[in-house]
Amino acid sequence: MRSTAYFSIIVVFVASILILGKTLIIPFVFALLLWFIVREVRILLDEVNVIRKFLPAWIKIFIASVLIFSLLGIALTLVISSIESLIKLYPSYKSNLSKLNLDEFIASIETTLNIDIKETLITYSEGLNFGSLFTTIFNSLTDVLSNAFMVVLYTLFIFLEEAFFEQKIKMIFSKQDQYAKVVSILDRVETSIAKYLGLKTAISLMTGCLSYIILLFVGIDAPIFWASLIFILNFIPTIGSLIATLFPAAFCLLQFGEFQHAVIVLVLVGAVQVIVGNIIEPKLMGNSMNVSSLVAIISLTVWGAIWGIIGMVLSVPITVIMIIMMSQFSSTRPIAIMLSEKGTIDQDGFDRNS
Repeated sequence: MRSTAYFSIIVVFVASILILGKTLIIPFVFALLLWFIVREVRILLDEVNVIRKFLPAWIKIFIASVLIFSLLGIALTLVISSIESLIKLYPSYKSNLSKLNLDEFIASIETTLNIDIKETLITYSEGLNFGSLFTTIFNSLTDVLSNAFMVVLYTLFIFLEEAFFEQKIKMIFSKQDQYAKVVSILDRVETSIAKYLGLKTAISLMTGCLSYIILLFVGIDAPIFWASLIFILNFIPTIGSLIATLFPAAFCLLQFGEFQHAVIVLVLVGAVQVIVGNIIEPKLMGNSMNVSSLVAIISLTVWGAIWGIIGMVLSVPITVIMIIMMSQFSSTRPIAIMLSEKGTIDQDGFDRNS
């Protein structure tokens, strides 16, 4: 009874800190991600013999940082520009809904199922307030940009702290066997997180690029924005893929006032999601995400309530990292098993039976 009360107090305290301190914590989380990505790029640079032998560590960090920040800057600039153009054009789209012209086979489906598909689609599209959506995403991105200085500052200090991290570990764990065990655990955690983030990012990028080609072929406005949205939402399992398919399809009704374009986007982008999500991703990742669907939805809801859209995007990666880290210790391993999809995890937090 007492332990339950302590646990409840801790949960409330942590949630309060996350909510009240989100303006400071969110930039720190992004800084940690950037630090980790830069570290992995630096490790990749070390694979080149010339770079490993002749370039000092700080130059490799600088090169990796410039590369990452340049790519992020270009991507954010393109996305923000696309959103601005969509916000300006949005008022002219609404009149296109009245132009919807469905084919005869749609009429037969309506008769068979006793539903009014056209009216349903119009209602659905009007219910989706794209203007509000564009504004919300635009504000979120500008918030990230406004905190860019804090993110860079945090990242810089994390790199400065990294230089003394190994020394501090040695001082805390003075016995050689204890130190070796801690280093081994940290190496496994780093390897596991790097594998998940690397593969998930590559898979999401593949989905976004294929979707971009389709959207460009269809002629939808601002295909870069929709492809970027698909890339981001792909980090959210099941729900993210569904939303990423429905949003551009519904927007086609607004832009073209024709049902055919929406069907093409729905079918082709949906096919990309199904093929990549159900065939390619399991083969590449071996189901390394290993998160229970119920846990993923709860995590999405909780982090969305705490940090909004940014929390939704980070919800599953945070849960995956928690499972990976908890699987390393016998005391927290039962929690990792409960959070996992099938309860079968190894020391890396992955399900090797899939």
